[in-house]
Amino acid sequence: MIQVNNLTKVYKLSKRKMQQMKTTENIKKAANDISFEAKDGQIYGLLGPNGAGKTTTLRCIATLLTPSAGTVTVCGHDTVKEGEAVRQELCFLTNEIKLDPFFTPKYLFEFFGHAHGMSDEEIEARRKELFGYFGISEFENKKMQELSTGMKQKAAIAVSLVHNPQVIIFDEPTSGLDVVTARSVTDMLKKLKEEGKTIIISTHIMSEAEKLCDCIGVIIDGKKVIEGTLQEIIDKTQAEDLEDAFFKLYSEHHKEEEPFNPKSGFGGRK
Repeated sequence: MIQVNNLTKVYKLSKRKMQQMKTTENIKKAANDISFEAKDGQIYGLLGPNGAGKTTTLRCIATLLTPSAGTVTVCGHDTVKEGEAVRQELCFLTNEIKLDPFFTPKYLFEFFGHAHGMSDEEIEARRKELFGYFGISEFENKKMQELSTGMKQKAAIAVSLVHNPQVIIFDEPTSGLDVVTARSVTDMLKKLKEEGKTIIISTHIMSEAEKLCDCIGVIIDGKKVIEGTLQEIIDKTQAEDLEDAFFKLYSEHHKEEEPFNPKSGFGGRK
């Protein structure tokens, strides 16, 4: 289980960054008093536009960032006070994290397995299971740089799951993947959910959130503006579907600003 309580992350902006963001404020609250709970055996989805604070929130949960205020606990461990214990319980995967191109999937799997204190027998059994599921076995001795984009992503997911973590955090898990690879990833997430894992994903793909997530939290400008099941969010916003609900929430949040342009997109990470 993951519990996020009043999470706030503040960044100090340089003059150049202030100019880029067209602001006179020298600080930015990337996450602003965010609270939610992700339960075992469920998939919790974070949905939001560019710069909403989704990735900042995930990185705080994964101990990659220290919150400016608030607390985060993972399986009962405080992410600041018990960071090492937290890291043993979770895996964190984002498209920004790349495996070394000069090593093979098999070598990297074994390396990270040993880093987690696993025995050779445990690593071998886990490798056969995951490589077999993702169809990596045939390519396990090729260098990462020789693999296709989809195969690289599947290898990265397999390596991140080597220690069979209880908590899985995926930032845009299917971004940039072909439809076949994306399906294998979403099927794996469903399988992990059935095993009782706690899963948090961020996504900008509405259909993905609708099909995968048991609970959805929408974040806009660092603030959680709504939370609930798909049906609860649709009912609360009186929308036709999740995409319609999202645009209503965005427009309401920025009702005094210029209208949102759908062509500009609402994906991305921050």
